[in-house]
Amino acid sequence: MPRSSLRLRQSARVLRHWVARPDVLFGGVYGAVLASSMVAALTEQGATAPADRLSSAKWLVVTAVASALAHGYAHLIARRGDQTVHGVRAAARLLLSEWPLVLATVPTLALLLGAAWGWWPSRAIEDVAFAVNVGLLFAWGLLAARAGGRTWGSSLKIGTADALLGLAVVVANAVIK
Repeated sequence: MPRSSLRLRQSARVLRHWVARPDVLFGGVYGAVLASSMVAALTEQGATAPADRLSSAKWLVVTAVASALAHGYAHLIARRGDQTVHGVRAAARLLLSEWPLVLATVPTLALLLGAAWGWWPSRAIEDVAFAVNVGLLFAWGLLAARAGGRTWGSSLKIGTADALLGLAVVVANAVIK
């Protein structure tokens, strides 16, 4: 086997192991649901002008960062009871460990910014963002199932079920707001 092929396989294995970490999976799923819910809530007002998309992008970033900080803060408080977090550095590391949640909103952010800057039509960008995020939820479910040792067939079913569940959660959030 050529050396480059072996390195590629090793890199893929490392990436799969990293992506399968619970904090990365949690952040990825939560971020995709959050992004879809935010776009649904912000576009429910009916405004589709590029300036409105820029405003939506800004609110998405603010909400993602605030959500990540809230999750990190909750973990910090919860871990004080068992004394696993000590000092300012440990607390900062814990807060920063929520970055996958913010990163998972980047595809939606890119779509909104692209619409705001005129790279593509602004009109139905929320539908595109919604489809992208449902696709991401499918991918997260598939990756988690594969990392858990499931077969490809089983993983595809799990990924589909996870995407449908995420779709239901986003729709419920949109109806509530």
